[in-house]
Amino acid sequence: MTLNNNGFTLNDGAKLPFVGLGTIGINGDQGTFEILNALNIGYRLIDTSTNYDNEGIVGEAVRRSALPREEILISTKLPGSYHEYDKAFIFIQESLRRTGLRYFDKYLIHWPNPKDGKYVEAWKALVDAQKQGLIRTIGVSNFEPEHLDDIIEATGVTPATNQVERHPYFNNNRMVEENKKRGILTESWSPFGRGYLNDVLNNSTIKEIADKYDKTPAQIILNWNYQADVFSIPKSSNPVHQKDNFNSTNFELAPEDIETIDSLDKGEAGRVEGQDPNEYHEYV
Repeated sequence: MTLNNNGFTLNDGAKLPFVGLGTIGINGDQGTFEILNALNIGYRLIDTSTNYDNEGIVGEAVRRSALPREEILISTKLPGSYHEYDKAFIFIQESLRRTGLRYFDKYLIHWPNPKDGKYVEAWKALVDAQKQGLIRTIGVSNFEPEHLDDIIEATGVTPATNQVERHPYFNNNRMVEENKKRGILTESWSPFGRGYLNDVLNNSTIKEIADKYDKTPAQIILNWNYQADVFSIPKSSNPVHQKDNFNSTNFELAPEDIETIDSLDKGEAGRVEGQDPNEYHEYV
C-alpha cells in the first residue's frame, strides 16, 4: 500500500480515494438522494453491506448518477452465515443482483467468526470471484494477525484492505502496524465512535484541537486517520457534514496533536460495542 496525492494505491494496484462514505443507517428513497449528494460533493467510494439493508439503494444511486460507472467504487461485505465456499460464491452473485451491478469494486469478509473456522473457505471464494471478474479488489474486515496469516498461507493472496474499528477511544494502532507489515491498507469503520455509545465528536480535547486548526472535530479525527495512512469511511447523511468530512485532508496535524489524540485510547474498554474479533460472531 502506498499513499500519494491521488489517494491510496493498494497491494493489487487498485486505487482508493482519501475518504469514502459509510452508509449504515442510510436507507430508503431518501437514502438514495443522500448518496447522490455525496457523489456530487466528490465522494467516489460508497461502503455498504447486506446487513445495512441498503444495497438496493446504493445500486440505484449508481444508476441515477451522471458519473460513469467506472468512476464510482462500491464496496460491500460477506455476512458471517455464508462462510462456506459454495454459499459464499453464490451469495456474492445474489448481492450483485440486489444492487443491479455487474461487479463490485471491493468486497470484504465482514467478520472472521473464528470459532466456526470457515473464514479460509470464505477467502477462497473471494479469490475465485475476483478471478471471474465479479470483484475487482478483495479484502477483509475485523481480521486479527492470525486470521490474516491463515488466509495468506492457504491461498498465497494477501488482502488489499482490512477494515477495523478505529477511533480516538480505540485507536487500534496495533492492527494498523500489523496490517502495514503485510502490505495491507487499514480502513477505519466508525471513526467517530457511535453517538449513542461514545461520541468522540463531543470530546473536549478533540474540540480544543479543532479550534486550534479552525476545523470541525470530525475533520480532526479524519485527518488523524489520514496521517496514519488509514482510509476512513465516515457515515453521514447530512450534506454539510458530508462536505466537511470530504474536505478533511487539506491540512496537517502537528505530531504533538496526533500524540494527544492517541492518548485518548481506552484500550479494550473503548470498543463501541465490545466486539473483539476473536470472540464476536456475526451470524446474520
